[in-house]
Parts: sequence; C-alpha cells; structure tokens
Amino acid sequence: QVQLVESGGGLVQPGGSLRLSCTASGTIFGINGMGWYRQVPGEERELVAEITRGGSTYYVDSVKGRFTISRDNAKNTVYLQMNSLKPEDTDVYYCNVNIKLRTYEMDYWGKGTLVTVSS
Repeated sequence: QVQLVESGGGLVQPGGSLRLSCTASGTIFGINGMGWYRQVPGEERELVAEITRGGSTYYVDSVKGRFTISRDNAKNTVYLQMNSLKPEDTDVYYCNVNIKLRTYEMDYWGKGTLVTVSS
C-alpha cells in the first residue's frame, strides 16, 4: 500500500511565497518521476512542474522563474517552492509520483492541497 501526503497549501497575498511538500510512504522499491499538477474545478489538470530521479526539471511557461521543484530521494519527498505568487496561481495542487513496486510501476496521486492567492 502506497500513500502520498501533501502539505503546505494555504492563503497568501500576491507576491508571497509558499512551499508545498509531498511524501510517499509504504512498500516502495524506488521512485521515478515526481511532479506537481494544478486544477481548477471544471478544467483539465495542468502539469506545473516535474523532476526526474536524476534531477532534470520541467516547468510550464507560466511559472518559470517563480517556482522551483526539488526532491529528496532519501525521504521520498518532492517539494514545490512557489515565489512571487499571483492570483492566477490559485488552484488545488496535486502531487504525482511514479513508483516502482515489486514487479511493476504505477502512478499515484495526492489528494490535493489548496493554494489561494488573494489580498
């Protein structure tokens, strides 16, 4: 059984910062890619940032230069440092992790954490 636990969401003023964390636990033989998505109700889930096991990163254009994704492989944790937040960053953020189980790999999703950027 694998679980993803997210934390770090909340209310912040425009220009402020938040740091999201997502930790995987359970019977894990390894972790491949880790990423963060966001979704407004009624719209498709959007990839915000992802990081490979080797540390290569991808960012959607709208967050480049403001968000930083990182991971701690020893802790099975992925982080999203969000700076210079804008009202349009308001969303539910979900972590996604590709996990190696005993004989196969599988994608897992966190339950989501709400980020609200408002004055």
